This record gives sequence, C-alpha cells and structure tokens, in this order.
Amino acid sequence: MENQTTNKRIDVRGALLAAKKYLQSLRGLLEYEIKDLRLEEVELSEDRKYWLITLGFLTITPGEEESFFSKKERDYKVFKINAETSEVESMKIREL
Repeated sequence: MENQTTNKRIDVRGALLAAKKYLQSLRGLLEYEIKDLRLEEVELSEDRKYWLITLGFLTITPGEEESFFSKKERDYKVFKINAETSEVESMKIREL
C-alpha cells in the first residue's frame, strides 16, 4: 500500500503555522520579546518545493519601555518551509 502522505503538500496556512510555531519555539533563547507579529509576505518557490513566509514584528528588550510614542522599526524574518514535510529549513533576516 502506497503511503498517502507522500503526495500531500501543505497549503499556505500550514506553512504560516509552521513559521509561527518555529519562531515561538525560540522565545526562551531570544534576548528580546516579540510584539505585534504580522504576516508580511507569502511566496511559493518556482519549483513548488518551498513556501517562503515573511513575518514582521517589533522587538522589546528587557528593561526597555514600551510606549505608544516610542518609534520602533519592524524586524522581518523569512522562513523557508518544506512544502511536503512542513519543516522549517531556514530562517533569514529579510533585506530591505
């Protein structure tokens, strides 16, 4: 009997959930807190093997005041998600 999961690919929602879960798993290792997490960009690679998910967020370091008037720049990370396994294969800083 053929394994049915070999032909099953994740959709954009599955890729987004994989990226968010991966980022959240790093929280204890990061030196900052993530605020205002947003989906910024979605792309399926030309060979259709990977989802490229860009998440944007604000970072708050411990002891830093969070104020409505403080000007923050968003950080952007690009996650390369395997479209068949939903594994995160890389996380990179998105160059502007």
